[in-house]
Amino acid sequence: MKKALLIFLIIFVVMQFIRPEQKNTKIVKELEIVAKPEVMNLFKTSCYDCHSNKTNWPWYSQVAPFSWVITSHINEGRNALNFTQWNNYDKKKQEEKLRSIYKKVYAAMPLKSYIAFHEEADLTKEQREMIRNWTGVRR
Repeated sequence: MKKALLIFLIIFVVMQFIRPEQKNTKIVKELEIVAKPEVMNLFKTSCYDCHSNKTNWPWYSQVAPFSWVITSHINEGRNALNFTQWNNYDKKKQEEKLRSIYKKVYAAMPLKSYIAFHEEADLTKEQREMIRNWTGVRR
């Protein structure tokens, strides 16, 4: 039992040296999405950690293997939609992103796994509706 625990501990320590790159690139204000203040507050509270270059990396995101999973989720989120790069998208791409926001904010986003650690990110039905209305997408 002690030997197994020692092996586990050694593996855990070695894992800490395999660190994914966690970065927030410089924000160019002109590229960031613009929305009315109420919607921007919702985006910043519920979306920005995964969908912007303004990620607030929590302490547990520095501990492997959590660091690997969290960094992967954030990279996927940024690739899918990055609010701080909004004006780098052409008009057609912005419209696609708005349709995606409209659809996913209904129930899929924010992820339940994110809300489990960030209760303040959970959106009420009214807040979800506010974001959906803001997109301008018609059912």
